[in-house]
Amino acid sequence: MAVTIIDVAREANVSPSTVSRVITDHPRISVKTKKKVREVMERLQYYPNFQARNLAARSTQTIGVVMANSATLAFQNPFFPEVIRGICTKAHAGQLGIYLSTGGTEEEIFQEVVAMVQGQKVDGIILLYSRVDDKTLNYLREMNFPFTIVGRPYEYENQIDFVDNDNRKIAQDVVNYLVELGHKNISFIGGDLKFVVSSDRLEGYQSALANHELTYQNQYFIHDFAYEQEGKEAIRHLMTQENPPTALVAHDDSVAYEIIRFLEELEIRVPEDVSIISFNNHALSEHVKPPLTSVDIHIFELGIKATELLLDRIKQPEREAVHQFVDTTLIVRNSCRSLNPREK
Repeated sequence: MAVTIIDVAREANVSPSTVSRVITDHPRISVKTKKKVREVMERLQYYPNFQARNLAARSTQTIGVVMANSATLAFQNPFFPEVIRGICTKAHAGQLGIYLSTGGTEEEIFQEVVAMVQGQKVDGIILLYSRVDDKTLNYLREMNFPFTIVGRPYEYENQIDFVDNDNRKIAQDVVNYLVELGHKNISFIGGDLKFVVSSDRLEGYQSALANHELTYQNQYFIHDFAYEQEGKEAIRHLMTQENPPTALVAHDDSVAYEIIRFLEELEIRVPEDVSIISFNNHALSEHVKPPLTSVDIHIFELGIKATELLLDRIKQPEREAVHQFVDTTLIVRNSCRSLNPREK
């Protein structure tokens, strides 16, 4: 015979309503009572009927997570598993499920989000990207559906919840670091400008050059499309110019790993011949050869805070938009060298 909430209440010497509140983690129930009731639930092997409770509350107890690419492509970038780990950690603490988008194109992603909303499959959505003129984002705004973004919105910034790093500033910081090491010919590689993070980092790079009275040169910028299509040849062309760069700023660590591989094939040494610096500080970055200097953007924390924002939006749908910026840390390793005479 199945154990009921009444059985748990009787065994724990509390009311059934108290057991119900423990299940929903109600803040007015003491920690001591929660511990006692949960121990009884575990001992009696009582499993709450969340489906029935969700129907009664008109809630799915599920949040949607939408990536910019298909799951197969996205998980090739270490950013996504780590940010999803942060989301899942917070969701698990609140006994929430995750509905992960698997759309392979912009249109498929849009249709999947429409199905989530119209089919009432989720209570809210986290977008793990911010794209220029994104119809998925515009649809969520028009539907007044709870959502938040990991990234700065391209439009309606004051109307949308988001969590991000200050990508303009961190790009300025890495250029400043390279200039302090004596570099003047600094290249920027990668980053699809359809995404706001890429345009923000490029803007920060250009701004820092201007602050140091260094001229931005188009031949020092390799767009994400050109990089992906040409790969090794794009790097070869960059490094065989009359005045090749002495330092490369890579859009993220995944790009940096590929650049280091191409440079090795071209018999160009890092950092002896060219320095390289990047963003994201993936776990592999300290193990590549040479260990990669990278900006730690605290990806796990981005996932945690994005989930917190979404849950708060679900509870308070009419509150004003909230923006949170996660601090970053420059992790200096061995992929950059000084060109200053006393420091070589």
